This record gives sequence, C-alpha cells and structure tokens, in this order.
Amino acid sequence: MTRLFRSLLFVPGNNSRFLEKAKTVQADIVCFDLEDSIPDSEKVNARNLIKEALKSRSQYTPDIYVRTNSPISGKIPDDLEQIIQKGIDGVVIPKVNNSKELLKIEKMIAGLEKKRKLGPISLLPSIESAQGVVNAYDIASCSKRISAVVFGVFDLLNDMGIEYTKQPEGAKYARAKVPLDAKAAGVHAIDAIWQDLKDEDGLKEDCVIGKSLGYVGKSIIHPDQIPITHEAFLPNKSEVEWARKVCDTYLESTKDGRGATVVDGKMIDEVHYKRAKALLDLAKN
Repeated sequence: MTRLFRSLLFVPGNNSRFLEKAKTVQADIVCFDLEDSIPDSEKVNARNLIKEALKSRSQYTPDIYVRTNSPISGKIPDDLEQIIQKGIDGVVIPKVNNSKELLKIEKMIAGLEKKRKLGPISLLPSIESAQGVVNAYDIASCSKRISAVVFGVFDLLNDMGIEYTKQPEGAKYARAKVPLDAKAAGVHAIDAIWQDLKDEDGLKEDCVIGKSLGYVGKSIIHPDQIPITHEAFLPNKSEVEWARKVCDTYLESTKDGRGATVVDGKMIDEVHYKRAKALLDLAKN
C-alpha cells in the first residue's frame, strides 16, 4: 500500500505503448484504466493487456493500480476476474454512490484474493456524483482497505447539469467536502484532474487550491504534469518520518543479506526504498 498520493497517473489500458512507457514514469501511482478512456469495443483487449503488464510488476517503479468500470456498468466482475492477480497494488472504483456498492465489490475482491492466495489489495473509491458526495464519509470509512478517496469533477458536473469551466462554481462545495469527510474517516483525498495540458500555470494554481482544501495529491493524465504536482504537494512531516524509517530499516536489512523487510507491518523492498529516498531528497529542497 502506497504512503504517497501526490500523483495518480491514469494510463489507457488498451495502449501497449503507454503501458510500457509507464515503467519509467515517476508518479506515485500509475493507474491502468479500464473505464472512461476505453471504448466498449476495446474493454476485453484492455483487460488482457493489463493482465500481461501486471506480470511485469517488478519493472514498474510506482505502485500499480487499475481503475475498473463503474458499479452501474455491470462490468466489474469481468474486470476483477482479469486484474486481481499478483502484481496489483490497488483498485480504483469509479463513480461510487454509496458504501453498499463498494462492499459488494470488496467481497468479490476478497474471494479472488483467497482463491489466488494474494495479500490484501488497496481500494480507492472515486466520488463523482451528487449521491457520492453526500455519502462520502460512509464510503471512505466502510472498509479498512481504503487508503484514500478520489474526487472526480467532470462526472459530478455532468450529474449536476453544470457545464465545465476551469474553476466551476458548482463544484466548490463538493470539492471541499470530500477531503473533509476523508479526513474524518482517517484516509487521504486525491484531487480531480486538470484537463488543459498546455496551461501549466493553471495546474499550479489548481494544486495550490487543492492542497489548501486538504488534498494530498492530484489525479493526472500526462507524465508532464508530474513535476508540477509533486512540487505543489511537498511531503509532510509524517511522510518524511515514514520515508526515513523505510530507508533506515531497508539499509539494515541489506546488511544482513535480505532484500525485503517489514515496516509498520507492511512488506517493503528496493522499490519502496528508492521511493522513500526520493521523497527525502525532495524534502531537502
């Protein structure tokens, strides 16, 4: 389970070139997408490509999540059947309206974990509707698997019948409520994407607003957005303390000839050490 949520990079699951390129990006989480970026005719192909990519998990530096289709789509059982395997760190569930939906999905995941002898997989529910915003605390607090919630502004605006602008007035309440409810539930909140790839100043400003509301990171759609997002969401004290603990513990472990060890009950290895060291380097700047 990742301890950093500064950047959640969505990668279309049906694009083998993008899946390969994701091995070298420095996002905290790379999220292979099965939902909005994938047309229905490509869903099966995307599942197969993601399944193959997960077999190469050791070649990816970030944590690897997969965004399934929405609960209302009816496609989640087929998604989970393909993606719940060794190599996946977590699952993003889009358009979650209530905790009941999420608990049904968690039950499916638990069954597949048991069948395939896997450890617990993290869940990130995405809040993207009026009903989801109203139920955000219940959603965020309904499972120990949940480490963060994601705010999705575009589908929320569509649900509300509001046209998108870069700082939509109609989303201000929802954008402020989600991290508040997440904090009350003891989990993190990841802000919505910034759509205009050419407007870097706008992205910077939007990150500042998000951080001021209590978000710890941002969903992004292009690797070029990573440096700006990471600079905006500099590591806080608890993240620095965790990174220092990981580095110290891992280095002691390697002295004994062990490449993997445990920190706070979680298995860590070289990938976690590299990420923790990068965080400490960032905190010095």
